[in-house]
Amino acid sequence: MTNDSADSAKANDPHDTSRSTPDDAKVDDSYAPGEVPEKQDAQHKRGKASVLKEAIVVAVIALTLSFLVKTFVAQPFYIPSQSMENTLDIGDRIVVSKFTPQHSDLHRGDVVVFSQPATWGPPPPESSNAVKRVVKDGLTFVGILPGGAQHLVKRLIGLPGDEVACSGQKMKVNGVTLNEPYLKPGVKPCQTDFSVTVPKDRIWVMGDNRDSSYDSRGHDDGTGSKGSVPESDITGQVVAVAWPLTRMQSVDAHPATFEKVPNK
Repeated sequence: MTNDSADSAKANDPHDTSRSTPDDAKVDDSYAPGEVPEKQDAQHKRGKASVLKEAIVVAVIALTLSFLVKTFVAQPFYIPSQSMENTLDIGDRIVVSKFTPQHSDLHRGDVVVFSQPATWGPPPPESSNAVKRVVKDGLTFVGILPGGAQHLVKRLIGLPGDEVACSGQKMKVNGVTLNEPYLKPGVKPCQTDFSVTVPKDRIWVMGDNRDSSYDSRGHDDGTGSKGSVPESDITGQVVAVAWPLTRMQSVDAHPATFEKVPNK
């Protein structure tokens, strides 16, 4: 037998382990079916951790910005009652500017949101569901949910020192009779006559729907001290209705109504 024949036979010998093939090498370096390489698996886990970290950072930034805006710029509130119709309807979402009165003066005619004064009695009871209450308070605190349950909204009629009176269904401030275009059509300026002098650092407020508004009139004892609202209780000025979209609009302070009223 020639050397060529021997080499040929050796090449065809299935038991010969002296030669390796590409397939043999591939088999040695391969993974079991379904097995993920450790390097690739580690990269995948790092990618998921990075995405989660970014989501947390974005959420924290969003909550922080929302809190800062609510605290220093503007805060949303909802309207739960009919006392300010037709200026504000039940269910309206309003935007309240924090610049008034913190950084700018109050004016007669401004629609303001304020915490219920102590002289007006205890605030409405909160939800008996502790978990629901905590979650709601937390979301309201950071500015995600609108406030409203512990706050009231009325129109500012008298500033500190003003003489506010109603007689013969005519509202007067410092002796000037008011033409009040913001009143709900058909309602009277007041149900009973009264005359008060607004104490220092307090304001006199009334609803635009006077027949259905329990405001400074209903809480006062005739002195102006119990029915008026401390300026320190004011959250801010209502500047717009933001929701529903069909009612989106600015809220008019009607300065022309009070332009002839002299300051005290």
